[in-house]
Amino acid sequence: MARLTLLLVLSALFGCQSTAETSPEPAPQPLHVLVYGASGNIGRHIVDEALARGHLVTGVTRDPSRIKRRHPGFSVVQGDILEPNSIRSLIADRDIIVISVRGILGNSEDPEDAVALRGLRAVVETVRESGKAGPRVLHVGGAGTLELASGQLLADALPGVFMNRELRTEIAAQVRALDYLRGVDDVAWTYITPPKVLSERKRTGRYRIGGDRMLEDERGASAISRADFAVAVVDEAERGRFIRQRFSVAR
Repeated sequence: MARLTLLLVLSALFGCQSTAETSPEPAPQPLHVLVYGASGNIGRHIVDEALARGHLVTGVTRDPSRIKRRHPGFSVVQGDILEPNSIRSLIADRDIIVISVRGILGNSEDPEDAVALRGLRAVVETVRESGKAGPRVLHVGGAGTLELASGQLLADALPGVFMNRELRTEIAAQVRALDYLRGVDDVAWTYITPPKVLSERKRTGRYRIGGDRMLEDERGASAISRADFAVAVVDEAERGRFIRQRFSVAR
């Protein structure tokens, strides 16, 4: 009992770090997964990982011709994450909605005009109409929401002079997205946070899980491959360990 108590205290203090390892084996029960941003740098890896495990995946895009992926378990549909009617037409019979999008409407510098933030709100509000029967929402967040050892958010510590306007706006929007979700108690959401650096290294199936504190290795690096980040996303889709919570991932 004393050991368990100590572990719980350490988890609370240091972000509940743990490790996970996953092999791409078919899941016992296939999930119906809807992916917004299926053609993106992260989204395409999530699609590949889910398909490798035998899930049925639908990729949503405004231009279906952009997605060349072909697989018996994969379909592509035209849709708009900013349009409630479009969302409503696509979420029926889905188990999981993954949001992995970016972009800013127009030339705005207002975080409220980020597609990730607007789209997240539109999806949550539409899923809310389904009540408890609605699909779970997995949102791919931003590393700027993570705390440094000093307690400062990475978003506040980054030197703005070295970032372009769109990136600054995206980072601020992801901070607002997490704040928004933390006020949602009637939809099963999860905010999945990548580390500072995402690479195209090969899949290992291994990653570490943390909380609000940025995960770093012994050299101070905060990184993971996009393929292994996708492993963490699909693991959460299958296991549902972090309902209405944020968790972070790093190698």
